[in-house]
Amino acid sequence: MEMPPLTALWLALLMVIVGLEEQSEASLCYITKDKFKASCQGKSLFSVPQGLPITLQLLDLSYNKIREITSGDFSSFTQLKGLDLSYNNIAFIANDSFSSNVLLEQLNLFNNSLGAIPSQALKPLKRLRELFISNNLYPRSTLDGVFSTLKKLEVLSMGGPAIQTVGSQDFLSIKEISLKQFALKTAFNLPEYQTGAFSQLNTTVLWCDISLDKNTKALPLMLQDLRGKPLRYLRFRKLFEFTYYMDTTDLFSGLAELETEELVFYRGKFNENLLRLVLLNVQKSRIQDLSFIAIDFARSPEWKPPEAGIANLTLRHLVLQDINNPDILRFDWTFTWFAGVTYLSILNVNFNVVPCDAWGEMRNVVALNVSRNRLRNGYIYNQACLYQDILPKLEDFNMTRNELTSLKTVATLTSSWARLSKLDLSHNLIGDLDEFSCTWTPSLVWLGLAYNAVTVEIFKCLPTRLHFLDMSDSGLERLDMGYFELAVDLQELRLSGNKIKFIPTEWKCPNLRILHVDGNSFGAISKGSFGNMPRLAYLQAGNNPYHCVCDLYGFLQETLRDGKLKLLDWPNEWTCYHPEPLLDTSVAAYAPRVTECDVTVVVAIAVSITATVVIVCMVLCWKFDVPWYLKATFRIVRSKYRASHSQPSKPFAYHAFISYSCSDAEWVRHELLQRLEASTPPYRVCIHERDFTPGRWIIDNIIENIENSRKIIFVLSRNFVDSEWCNYELYFAHQRAVGLGFEDVVLVLKEPIDPQGLPNKFCKLRKMLSTKTYLEWPLEPSRQPFFWLQLKSVLGKAEMVNVNPNNVDPNNAVLDDTETVLDGVTDSTLVLNDLSEENVTVDTQVS
Repeated sequence: MEMPPLTALWLALLMVIVGLEEQSEASLCYITKDKFKASCQGKSLFSVPQGLPITLQLLDLSYNKIREITSGDFSSFTQLKGLDLSYNNIAFIANDSFSSNVLLEQLNLFNNSLGAIPSQALKPLKRLRELFISNNLYPRSTLDGVFSTLKKLEVLSMGGPAIQTVGSQDFLSIKEISLKQFALKTAFNLPEYQTGAFSQLNTTVLWCDISLDKNTKALPLMLQDLRGKPLRYLRFRKLFEFTYYMDTTDLFSGLAELETEELVFYRGKFNENLLRLVLLNVQKSRIQDLSFIAIDFARSPEWKPPEAGIANLTLRHLVLQDINNPDILRFDWTFTWFAGVTYLSILNVNFNVVPCDAWGEMRNVVALNVSRNRLRNGYIYNQACLYQDILPKLEDFNMTRNELTSLKTVATLTSSWARLSKLDLSHNLIGDLDEFSCTWTPSLVWLGLAYNAVTVEIFKCLPTRLHFLDMSDSGLERLDMGYFELAVDLQELRLSGNKIKFIPTEWKCPNLRILHVDGNSFGAISKGSFGNMPRLAYLQAGNNPYHCVCDLYGFLQETLRDGKLKLLDWPNEWTCYHPEPLLDTSVAAYAPRVTECDVTVVVAIAVSITATVVIVCMVLCWKFDVPWYLKATFRIVRSKYRASHSQPSKPFAYHAFISYSCSDAEWVRHELLQRLEASTPPYRVCIHERDFTPGRWIIDNIIENIENSRKIIFVLSRNFVDSEWCNYELYFAHQRAVGLGFEDVVLVLKEPIDPQGLPNKFCKLRKMLSTKTYLEWPLEPSRQPFFWLQLKSVLGKAEMVNVNPNNVDPNNAVLDDTETVLDGVTDSTLVLNDLSEENVTVDTQVS
């Protein structure tokens, strides 16, 4: 039979709605990426959500509104090991609810509405280690035989406000199971406790949430049943919930027979009577640790203190915590119950004064913790009290979270405590000091001053033998370098959360190993910041407004590379504050270019570039003869400068007279003469073989033509030295130079000449060649054009000259002698006055 189309449509729609609902419930849960854990806590779920991963090992469904657990709710979670169903409204659990969860080790059903212990549902859970089924509504505490099969059970918490009777056979099924912890909660004023109930327990820790206001006789029965048990920890919660015990019957006489070492009273009513009964029996027992936590202590107006105090109480730990009435400290008007305590903790008891006799009673206390009270300077230190020879064994003194303002007061109080090594004053109001000289006990090596309001002046009162100093979050802005030079034993320093603006480079602390300076206001750290701390191994310096510059980068690179100094909060807490483009950037991401920070690299690059440029220039100079051109240009410029300052000369017939050896005649005619006379305009040049007047004496021709020439060019070569006539021409040129200066003498070195090899008669020429500058004929064709440029520059402009000098008007026919010779010639005068006689005598015969 076919389903009607409309019905099929409705069914499909219903399935889609159900699927979406299941998916939406599962989406409310937080599921880890590995799909092993899921938390659906506090999602107002009315049932176990579907669609969760089947690989779950831990599932939290606490703080919801689930009312029942059905057969298939957890059937798919075969790997489940931990299930939390606490704080729901579960009233029913199907017997096969956990049949598929055989790996389950932890099950929490605390604070539900179960009307019966779900033992059948627990039957498959052979691996169960922890079971919490307390604070439910089942009326009996009887555990059936199923619990005897839970051999691995270690923690069992059961009971609830509906349990009226604790039967003698209720715990028989777990008698053979060694529990680490057993907790039982019953109804207020437990009506009935049957003898032998606790004798079935085999546990090391027992929590009794049982009030006995109107059934006090049950307590001795319980203690009697616990004799011989391996019980080490016993805790009573609200033993007297609404009334104060006023009877004289000793309820705790059974403590002496227990193996218990730690006894805790949590909440409940206490008065002097009950407290005294506890202490009297504790001092007879094996109990070493005794705690009173959050109890409601009140004095009874009818109670009369006994003549003797609690004098024989010996305890390892005594804890008085979260008690509103500080009268508990002196409940019998004495402090004798502190005399045998080793570790004494008085936490949040609201006391603000320590009587003089209290100090003397704490003679065996090694560690004293009085944190979270209202202690002030004048209340803790009374000048009328005698503080000598008190607390001879005290090593650790904790006064955190009080109202102390003076460090000097504490120093004075503790100065005679010979064994005090640790002092914690954190979370007080310690600030500026009126007096700076503080006397401390030499044994103090650990000091905590975190969360105060100190200034740099505090260092004047600090002990200098410390190994540990904590001044975190105290508003400190500067450090006193003088203190750290004295505190040579300091190994750990905590300065987190202050306002320190810079790290001094002269900070010396030779034995410091651990330093915390995170959360301050400095932005610069460099390689030298901690250079005077050779043993520093751990540094915490994040959360500062760092300037991401080369100094910081260099410090981090060196630190991370060497590995000697470990950065505890690197890199997560290190961020850039400056420069602005790097604001909020991780310091680890700051990577400047090598040339920005490494001076060595910059110098190496600069030297390399410079060397390259120099080498290239040298190659180019060698290739293109640049030095030669520069040198020649310099000569031209200097000669022009000299010429501009010289006086105008007389009119001349020739631009130049050339003195040369006959052996050099070919070079003169084809090179020198052709270049000068072929120029535009041409130079008028005088040479002996063409321009001397026939029939006249050679000497006359030489003298006359030298006098009629503006310049005298000497073509120097080895042949020139061998020519006698060249020597004469040189002599007459010298005679003319005596009056006119040597600006008209031009030396052209046609070939290399060794000045030292010249004959003695050419001593002046030798000196001139050794000390003066001359023009040198280059053999390389590429240099020769520049030679002619130099020579023409020395000769000056080739302007018109008077062919017949005797008819020339000096005022109208003067050559424009604005050019001069090279500086080498003009720098000195060639003096021939000391020529030998044979050099002056002229042989009239032409050789």
